[in-house]
Amino acid sequence: MPTEPPPVTLSQLVHRAVEICDPDGADEDLAELLRRFEDADEPASALVDSIEQRMAETVGMLDPQEEAPALQVASAVVVYLAHRRDEVSDDPDDILRLAVRAEFNGHPPANVANWLDEVGVQY
Repeated sequence: MPTEPPPVTLSQLVHRAVEICDPDGADEDLAELLRRFEDADEPASALVDSIEQRMAETVGMLDPQEEAPALQVASAVVVYLAHRRDEVSDDPDDILRLAVRAEFNGHPPANVANWLDEVGVQY
C-alpha cells in the first residue's frame, strides 16, 4: 500500500540542501556532493541515527580542511532536514538559519559565518 506522500529520500534531501545553498548551481563542491548522493534512494527516516556520520564522512572526503563553507552548510542542512522532514519545503533562509543553529550551536566557524553574511542569512 503506497504512502501519501511518498517518504523523502536521502537523495532528495541532498538535492534540496544544494538547491538552498547554491541556487545558481555554480559551486563545484556542491555539484560533487549532489553527484555522490544522486542514487541514494533510501528513505531519510531510516537514516536518522546514521545521517550525521554519513554526511561527515562524505564532506570530509570532499573538504578535509573544512574550507568550503557552502559544503559545510549543505551538510548541516541535510542532517537538519533528515530530522525535520516536514520542513523540506519551508523557506530556504529559515532552513539555513535553523540548520546552522542546530549544527554549530549558534556559533559557526568564521568561514561559515562569513558565507552566511554574504548570502544574507542571520543566524
